[in-house]
Amino acid sequence: MKAVYDLEDLRGWKKIACETSLPIRLGVVGDPVAQSLSPVMQNAALEKNDLAMRYASFQIAPPELEEAFDLFRQLNFIGLNLTTPHKIAGLSLVEEVEEQAQRIGAINTIVFRDGKSTGWNTDAPGFERAVREVFSVDLRDLRVLLLGAGGGAGRAVACQCAFEHCERLVLVNRTVSKAQALAHELNRYFSGPRVLGPEARLEAVPFEEAALRIQLARTDLVVNATTLGRKHFDPSPLPHSLLAPHLMIYDLIYQAAPTRLLAAAEESGARGANGLTMLLHQGALAFELWFDRPAPLGAMRDALRPPL
Repeated sequence: MKAVYDLEDLRGWKKIACETSLPIRLGVVGDPVAQSLSPVMQNAALEKNDLAMRYASFQIAPPELEEAFDLFRQLNFIGLNLTTPHKIAGLSLVEEVEEQAQRIGAINTIVFRDGKSTGWNTDAPGFERAVREVFSVDLRDLRVLLLGAGGGAGRAVACQCAFEHCERLVLVNRTVSKAQALAHELNRYFSGPRVLGPEARLEAVPFEEAALRIQLARTDLVVNATTLGRKHFDPSPLPHSLLAPHLMIYDLIYQAAPTRLLAAAEESGARGANGLTMLLHQGALAFELWFDRPAPLGAMRDALRPPL
């Protein structure tokens, strides 16, 4: 089995299928996708449940997504995960979208069943479970500052914060109009007073140091949903000087080495965690959608390195 397949492989899948010991019936689709740990995690789950199939990675560029999707359907795939940059575009490809995913406006899990495709978002509840596991606190009790509110992962995090009626949510994006549009969508979830004092429970602010400095003084949890940190030379999305010991930092990036943001968090005395726990919990939820059985969470957790 190849580490990564592409559109040409899908077009000639009969030949690929003859070369694999077990049929590939599931996969993660992204651009890039080679860094994804979903295959090692989901293949551990398949083996634990004695399911004779495999899960693979598919490098598919945005212009190729529609053709690839049609091929996955024709090849009788059971399901897919979508990662960057396909989570929003995937909405237009499926025939049905689960209600929560529809409200989020992005999907990361697709189920092929009974001749139709259904889109789900397991990122959002996976994030909520990850925060509870890592920091031993419920999302609804936190004041959250979200960096990168414009992409599919950022939307999922923001929407889960809204669905949980968190104490306060600040949306930060390079294109501030995108953060403002999302704030407008989520405004109804923050209509009730919960935070003492006059400050708004929901705000959209520019990605500027002065604005962030003001907000971080009244923030509990910072979430990085930007792509800054995927490459070793990327700067931190937050200057070291803005970090403080009272903060919890959750970086959705889950590479082995700490991102600069998490390294700076440790130096400042803040608690930090990478996105492995979110990967685990969203993946477990996806497995349960595909197979209608409990996910082997222990086996999936053991497959991820470093251990959670």
